[in-house]
Amino acid sequence: MAKTIHSMIRVLDEARSLAFYRQAFGLEIADRLDFPEFTLVYLTTPESPFELELTINKGRTEPYDLGDGYGHLAVSVDDLDAEHARLTEAGLSPRKIVEFAPEGELVGRFFFIADPDGYQIEVLQRAGRFK
Repeated sequence: MAKTIHSMIRVLDEARSLAFYRQAFGLEIADRLDFPEFTLVYLTTPESPFELELTINKGRTEPYDLGDGYGHLAVSVDDLDAEHARLTEAGLSPRKIVEFAPEGELVGRFFFIADPDGYQIEVLQRAGRFK
């Protein structure tokens, strides 16, 4: 059986991305692999073995075109309102909290936030299927 282990995104500025993911989600460096043309940085938290792989292509100066195929990463939190307030206070500009309740039944509460490269991250209230 397959096991999901990481997702990779390309970032322009390593320090800026590391600072964002640390401040926003508590992600810390699990490993860093440096190669002549690129660097791979793996981020994780103690809560999950899943890693976010940042790829930094050396010499790249232009922002990446995210195109229309990228969706989002998702994280879950115990207290959505507190996280939204914390991220707002930190100046990270989370979007408004949404309650997704088709046909009147609450499926989930969430908001989105963008990282420095424009990648979207969905922050979900930890409940139901979103543990």
